[in-house]
Amino acid sequence: MVLTWERPEDDGGSQIEGYVLEKRDKEGVRWTKCNRKRLTDLRFRAAGLTEGHSYEFRVSAENAAGVGTPSEPSEYYKACDAIYPPGPPSNPKVTDYSSTAVTIAWSRPIYDGGAPISGYIVEKKEASDDEWIVCTPHTGVQGTHFTVKKLKENAEYNFRVCAFNIEGAGDHADVPGSVIAAEKMEAPEVELDADLRKMVNVRASATLRLFVTIRGRPEPEVKWTKAEGTLTERAQIEVTSSYTMLVIDNVDRFDTGKYVVTLENNSGTKSAFVNVRVLDSPSAPVNFVVKDVKRDSVQLQWEPPHIDGGAKITHYIVEKRESKRMAFTTVSNNCVRNSFKVDDLQEGGVYHFRVLAVNELGVGLPVSTTEPVKVSQAPLPPGKVTLVDVTRHSVSLSWEKPDHDGGSKITAYVIEMLTKGTDKWTVCATVKALEATIEGLTTGEEYSFRITAVNDKGKSDPKPLLAPVVAKDITIEPIIDLLFSTYSVKAGDDLKIDVPFRGRPHPEVVWKKDAHSLKQTTRVNVLTSKTSSKIVIKDATREDSGKYEITLTNSIGSKSAEITVIVLDKPGPPGAIRVDEVSADFVSLSWDPPLYDGGCQINNYVVEKRDTTTTTWQIVSATVARTSIKVSRLTQGTEYQFRIAAENRYGKSHAVDSAPIVAQYSFTAPGAPADLQVAHATKSGMLVTWKRPASDGGSPVIGYHVECKDQSSILWTKITRGLVAETQFKVTGLEEGLFYQYRVYAENIAGIGPCTKACEPVAARDPCDAPSQPIVMNITRTSVSLTWTKPENDGGAKVTGYIVERKELPDGRWLKCNFTNLQETYFDVTGLIEDMRYDFHVIARNAAGLLSEPSEGTGPVTVKDDVDPPRITIEDKLRQLTLIVKDGSSFTLRVPFKGKPVPNVMWNKPDVDLRVRAAIDTTDTCTSITVEQATRNDSGKYTVTLQNVAGTSTLTLSVKVLDSPGPPANSVSLAWSKPEQDGGSRITSYEVEALEKGQQKWIKCGVTKTTSFFVYGLRENAEYFFRVRAENHAGLSDPKDMVMPVLVKDQLEAPEINMKDFQHNTVFVKAGSNLKVEIPLSGKPLPKVSLSKDDQVLKSTMRFNSEVTADCLLITLRESVAHDAGRYNITASNSSGTTKSFINIVVLDKPSPPVGPVEMCDITEDSVSLKWLPPVYDGGSPITNYVVLKRETTTANWVEVSSAVARCTIKIMKLNTGVEYQFRIRAENRFGISEHIDSPPVTVNLPYSKYHLTTTPGLKLI
Repeated sequence: MVLTWERPEDDGGSQIEGYVLEKRDKEGVRWTKCNRKRLTDLRFRAAGLTEGHSYEFRVSAENAAGVGTPSEPSEYYKACDAIYPPGPPSNPKVTDYSSTAVTIAWSRPIYDGGAPISGYIVEKKEASDDEWIVCTPHTGVQGTHFTVKKLKENAEYNFRVCAFNIEGAGDHADVPGSVIAAEKMEAPEVELDADLRKMVNVRASATLRLFVTIRGRPEPEVKWTKAEGTLTERAQIEVTSSYTMLVIDNVDRFDTGKYVVTLENNSGTKSAFVNVRVLDSPSAPVNFVVKDVKRDSVQLQWEPPHIDGGAKITHYIVEKRESKRMAFTTVSNNCVRNSFKVDDLQEGGVYHFRVLAVNELGVGLPVSTTEPVKVSQAPLPPGKVTLVDVTRHSVSLSWEKPDHDGGSKITAYVIEMLTKGTDKWTVCATVKALEATIEGLTTGEEYSFRITAVNDKGKSDPKPLLAPVVAKDITIEPIIDLLFSTYSVKAGDDLKIDVPFRGRPHPEVVWKKDAHSLKQTTRVNVLTSKTSSKIVIKDATREDSGKYEITLTNSIGSKSAEITVIVLDKPGPPGAIRVDEVSADFVSLSWDPPLYDGGCQINNYVVEKRDTTTTTWQIVSATVARTSIKVSRLTQGTEYQFRIAAENRYGKSHAVDSAPIVAQYSFTAPGAPADLQVAHATKSGMLVTWKRPASDGGSPVIGYHVECKDQSSILWTKITRGLVAETQFKVTGLEEGLFYQYRVYAENIAGIGPCTKACEPVAARDPCDAPSQPIVMNITRTSVSLTWTKPENDGGAKVTGYIVERKELPDGRWLKCNFTNLQETYFDVTGLIEDMRYDFHVIARNAAGLLSEPSEGTGPVTVKDDVDPPRITIEDKLRQLTLIVKDGSSFTLRVPFKGKPVPNVMWNKPDVDLRVRAAIDTTDTCTSITVEQATRNDSGKYTVTLQNVAGTSTLTLSVKVLDSPGPPANSVSLAWSKPEQDGGSRITSYEVEALEKGQQKWIKCGVTKTTSFFVYGLRENAEYFFRVRAENHAGLSDPKDMVMPVLVKDQLEAPEINMKDFQHNTVFVKAGSNLKVEIPLSGKPLPKVSLSKDDQVLKSTMRFNSEVTADCLLITLRESVAHDAGRYNITASNSSGTTKSFINIVVLDKPSPPVGPVEMCDITEDSVSLKWLPPVYDGGSPITNYVVLKRETTTANWVEVSSAVARCTIKIMKLNTGVEYQFRIRAENRFGISEHIDSPPVTVNLPYSKYHLTTTPGLKLI
């Protein structure tokens, strides 16, 4: 919003310097400044206003005396954009018309006037009139189309449209041309979507919807039909002026086909079709027939179904059903052909068959056989044909059934005969039995016979009698047709033995049993006919078993046969019981099988036992297969009796009893194990060991049982699940800090022996490691000084002391040297015997009272006065280094040494008395020499000599003092470029000449192969000209002269330290690594540089050194440590000035410990809050987290609380009320974890105590 105002009438006697413009929101009460700077113009554009808010403004003038009284506020102005009527709508046109209505459409105006379009106004007029009539409601229309109705038929109209907003109506836009209100004629049209032009797929049981857009005037008549069929009654048809829709619910495979929609009106006819495919299982296969029926199989054949369900037929399912059953069973579920052979059918069975087609959508409809199918065929020929008898006029034949009846019952047998000399077979008999007699034969004639079997499927092939038969009377020696040679009968059942025989004349029959004539009784009878003899035995008993013999005798001869009869009965009792072995819990028995096995195999034996104090028998086993058994689980010392019965399939025999037997061992339980002890203990487990008992009781020990208890408990608990075979056991799952005791039992076959005496209580703590091997520091004639380092692992409890032991060599025993608690890691062993040899070791003790294993021994030590030749202990790599220092700085050479007695120290340097030039400092173990304000004369070799009665040792160290060189006297440095042409030969050298101003002769200064040269020996303050000539193999070139003379005088340049390559003046080095920094340095003459840290000037040492070269300052730091980190101030100076800078050296290392003390606050019954300060040194890397641990003060075991504490505070939860805790905190960065700080102990309790009422409450006021 732009505001203007006029100058004040009175400027207060001083020139107006500016204006202050203020605004106030109508909804607010405060005036706020509009301008940040003083306004000097009489207009201002106020920004930052809120759209839609109203503001008032005032302005104040300002001169040298101050800000004047503000003007009267302006009226309220609303912050909004300027608004104008909109432009005309775009592209108005007629989209449809009829005899009474016209539809008009348009687009939004290009310009909306700065406000939203509120609506549109449509106007009309007849072409012959001049007056426009508004067609839309008074509020206008919101859309961009409108239908003008109630028009006169066949009248001609003009239309126009305008838009309006809150500012008003805009310009009109005329619809081009005029429109006659008449009915529009249009031929029918069908618009099929792209989806309908393709095959329409719909799943079975779904709903088919065919939506078709139609057009036509007048509205066409719509008709739906289905090609090659009638439209289903389930079809629903919907028709409107713009579309028609065919809907069929719950479609099935029969709704597949072509659907045709036909439109018809006065302007014509139009048709279109849609192909629909219902995705369903197939219809039933067609032309299903049964072919080639066999006795156990049929061949089925069919053709594919007419409707495949919209998907390829993948296979067929073939099923069968017996006529007596209701359900079909699957024969094949993966038949891929149009035929299938069904095998393994029951002969003679009546079956129904059906086939179903399958596609990816499922199983289709079945097609079944119309009539049941009987699985059968003509029978096979009869079996062997036998000639039974021959007379003059007849022949008796018999035969066997066919091997297979073809699956259908044999209804008859046809007997045919052929007379010798003829070739025609004639039927002589048809019978149902397996034998026949053919009468009416001619005596002496020869005949052939054959037999055919008949069933409902037809006749079999004929079966002939092997040899022709002559009709005549014959004599036959007796023949016995014995069916079986052995017969079995169950005791109590009847037995019939029928023996067929033949013979002419009829033979006499005699029976014998066991070589004696068979006596017939009421139970045993013999019945004999013309063709057989039968023995009938009723209620068979064991006595009926034996060998039966039949003998047939006639005039022709005699024939005998033997038959064995077995009576099946329960067996007889087993043989006598034998006792093979007796123990405390088992008895081994054996016996002989029964003499009579009952006619069949003995299946098993039943063994029973009883305590002789009772009469009740208990079954030990009823399935004993052999004639021996081991009866276990007996009670030691109890008397038992056993009985055994044999059993076959027909029953159990009488039992045989044993003599009484007492179950007892011949040996006793073992004694108690020996030497029980805890060999090793940790915080979670112990190794318990023992030795075998002195007595095993006469039987080997088979294992051990281990029991355990807490020292404070009286209850022993078994900790072994089974027997422990070894003489040691590893106990796990112990609670740290508790004391445990153990005892052990041994067990052999006789039982468990007595337990050992409980071992001494042992705490469940990690063992304390042994201290390091002691080092002998000093030896005298009566004492030895030892030192060692503490154990790496203290077993979870602080090491509280050490025990030093000695042993005289070679055969002494270990003796304690200290009789008070020794907390230091060094000790002087006194009271030793001179010239004796000793060995020493150290044992650590922790706060839990646990002793470590002894350390490794020192080895043999001879007690006598110790003499050790001098030995310099400086590292080898430092011996070879040269110490480089700069001129004017100080340096110190430090040499550590050893030797007994303490050696004398002497420092020397050729031609220099170091006692005067340097400061020498010597102790018993180290000597050093310091030189202040070093000059180049201090360069050279410094030798230190150590000497005592045992020998001499020397070391020479090199020092190099760097001083800036003196400039060449009256010198000039020249440089040039190579010639553009080398004359075809390589440039070999350049010749430099000089000419003093005022002289005539050029003087040769020198020859160089480079493109620069240093000319010296010139006169001070004289001016010189110089020239250079190049030379190759062909000779010298023309000279190149300098244009201006050079004045010979000294050039001065102030020192400059360039730190641009060092971001934030910082360098990084990892702890333990070497650092080498080159800082660019310039200045003439060469500056002198001094370094300081923490306001202390630094001297060069073997580890830290600085060196000034012609172009840089070189700082070297070896084996950096955290203490080397910090800011190093650099001061460079020469005769032209002094400059200062600094460099930060960051040593990347684990941080220092957090800063304490640890502050504890907000202590509750189960929580406490801790606070601490960050480490002083972060290790050159940000602190990533803190690690907090806790422990109960009654234990030495620290437990991690959190390793991801991001700040210097934490609230520790889930503590135990009343328990005293201590907390430990470490800092961590990406280089490691710091040392820790510990908090003071704190007891977790409520911060208050119970309230005690001290006075009696009384009534004060009612």
